[in-house]
Amino acid sequence: MNKRALRAASILSIVLTLLSARLSVGAVSPDEETRRLLEKSLSIVEIDKEIGRIREQHEALADTAERTAERLAEREAAVERKREEAGRVLRSYYMGEKDMLLAALLHFDSLADLLAMLDYVQLLFARDQHTLNDYMAQYRELKQNYEEQNRELELLKATEDELLKQRNRLAALQAELDSELDGRTDAERLRIWMDEMNRYWETAGLREVRQYFRALADAMQQLPDWVQSNDDYLTIQGLQYTLVIPEDGLNAYLREQNDLFMNFSFGFQDGRITAGGSREGMDVQIAGHYTVEDEPKNGLVFHVDELRFNGLYLPDTTRRALEKEFDLGFYPHKIVSFLKATSVSISDGELKVTLNVGL
Repeated sequence: MNKRALRAASILSIVLTLLSARLSVGAVSPDEETRRLLEKSLSIVEIDKEIGRIREQHEALADTAERTAERLAEREAAVERKREEAGRVLRSYYMGEKDMLLAALLHFDSLADLLAMLDYVQLLFARDQHTLNDYMAQYRELKQNYEEQNRELELLKATEDELLKQRNRLAALQAELDSELDGRTDAERLRIWMDEMNRYWETAGLREVRQYFRALADAMQQLPDWVQSNDDYLTIQGLQYTLVIPEDGLNAYLREQNDLFMNFSFGFQDGRITAGGSREGMDVQIAGHYTVEDEPKNGLVFHVDELRFNGLYLPDTTRRALEKEFDLGFYPHKIVSFLKATSVSISDGELKVTLNVGL
């Protein structure tokens, strides 16, 4: 048994011992209470990481907003200069200065004088038109910059709100955990176990979960090719296509793609997709669902509803981070370029996708 497996077995043994401990906690059974404490401790670690991610995003957005503000100041000065030039041009028209040129065209001594005057007038009017067009182009660009700045400021405000929300959530969860541990005779031992479990998650568990998600993302990229080679899963009626993927077919496909899935399986039931497996003392369980979304491209987008590691539920922040990092979506246009998904449903043992011809 390698070091990783030994460490996994050791940690699992600690957790199992903890879960079987005879601890008196009111109406809640010892096993449930201990598991809940471990989950809170793990959630604190993960929410703290989410705060770090949001803080980095906030700092990057603040830098971008500052650069946009500097660019806006420069553009405003340039547009102001062009506005003054455009104003002079317009005043010359309204105050009759150009009328003198037009009158001069009617009084000429020779054809050569007329042609010279025409060239001059044409050049002058072309320059005026260029000044007006340049002003309008710079004005439109400035307006777009303002809109861009407003979007950046809105996103910056949203990250500030989310940062505050997660900080408050973390503080409340930490206070709750401290309160529940306060006064317990086994509090110190529980904290040691929590710290050990959290370190195990950080050093081995998260890497294992990410390995599964990466393998699934890679497999989903190749799924359209697999569907094309298994056209019995795809039926056509008029302009509507129906794709029905059985769970045994999907599991066979995944195991062909990666040996990691030899001990990992998918299931379709109760309107949800479940997936899970165990190896080297680590158990990973995932549950989620697909939705049809058209932006940024039409396809089925996977949402992680539950994520458990060794029986402990991970918080929503971890699930969202994994969703962003790994694309588990399915895009019908990769099967046939003109196909668009319109609905998706899950029944016992089957994933059904309705597709229409996108016109």
